[in-house]
Amino acid sequence: MPTISRSDLQSQLAALAVPGPERVTRVVDLVLADAVACGASDVHFEPTHRTLEVRYRLDGVLQKVAEFSRELAPNLVARLKVLAELLTYRIDIPQEGRLVEAAARYGVDMRVSTFPTIHGEKAAVRLFEAATRYLDLDQLGFTPDLLQALHAMLRERGGAVLLTGPSGSGKTTTIYACLRHLLTVSAGSLNIVTIEDPVEQIIEGVSQAQARPGTDFDFARGLRSLLRQDPEIIMVGEIRDPETAGIAVEAALTGHLVFSTLHSGSACGVIARLLDMGIEPYLLTSGLKGILNQRLVRRLCPACRRHDAQEWRAAGCETCYGTGYHGRLLLAELLQMDAVLRQAILARADTVALEEITAAGRRISIRAAAMQAIADGLTTAEEIARILGPVPRLNKAQNTRG
Repeated sequence: MPTISRSDLQSQLAALAVPGPERVTRVVDLVLADAVACGASDVHFEPTHRTLEVRYRLDGVLQKVAEFSRELAPNLVARLKVLAELLTYRIDIPQEGRLVEAAARYGVDMRVSTFPTIHGEKAAVRLFEAATRYLDLDQLGFTPDLLQALHAMLRERGGAVLLTGPSGSGKTTTIYACLRHLLTVSAGSLNIVTIEDPVEQIIEGVSQAQARPGTDFDFARGLRSLLRQDPEIIMVGEIRDPETAGIAVEAALTGHLVFSTLHSGSACGVIARLLDMGIEPYLLTSGLKGILNQRLVRRLCPACRRHDAQEWRAAGCETCYGTGYHGRLLLAELLQMDAVLRQAILARADTVALEEITAAGRRISIRAAAMQAIADGLTTAEEIARILGPVPRLNKAQNTRG
């Protein structure tokens, strides 16, 4: 599906920005089609005190693409609610649904959520790529050494593999890729079960369940039930509480390969969080196979990147919608258990001490991977600072690669 140039899109939307149901329908269709074509992950319809702004999340960053009069806002949001079969007369409560017809048309799963604000209802549409476009494990962008270590962990038949990183860092995509890899290498002979919130992608050959936090079917209770289903591989969408953490570690110790995510700023921070949740150190040293910490950063647009006397710069062109970036780059670090790290965990070392131990073990850190990406001209120091915080400037010799 060809993308529409920013100027053409602005012109078409401006011509439609007048009252009338048929025009509202056309605006929504045009915005959704363009969002799919340019690879947006989310579309936001945000009312302000004067206008309605339409913004795409491209490569993890929101970009404004259109603006409409304030009077048109309720009609656009109402159109999305009609498509999602939501209650159009309830504008005082949040609602969620799926755009089934649009999803079938564009081959992309679309989920819409509405939220009441002081300026009216805000709507966000999340776009999930068609299953055929999801990458295999070998295509995610891991370094060869890290990929080799990850493949080795997937050959294990016991232990926990935890992923960490902020929302939008690709953790779920990586776990899905691991599950598909296990399905392939086992020729479907493994019993793989998941409990997720939400189920973001259907994987044929995997038994997937939707958890409902706050009900009798939350992560902890669902995980206990999964253990009675004779599983070999278990995926828990997220470890959110001590009970879920305890059950997951117990499952890892009893011959199950367990995947899950846990929010933390670093791989060592995951260990500290689990200890804070009440998991005994000896259980962690026995049950934890590895912790994968990852981030997604914007990749410099190859069509317009520029190199000045010091470093590569994001210039901006029609290809990248003026941002200077096109696509994203995976940065990751993998923390695996060894004798020194086990002793530190048994001694309940804090995050700082654990970080020093891992650095002494010469593991490639995510920050070192980021510096290499800057040196190779794949991204910029500004982009790394946005994701990881300030980074030291490279000298001229380091920053002329690419």
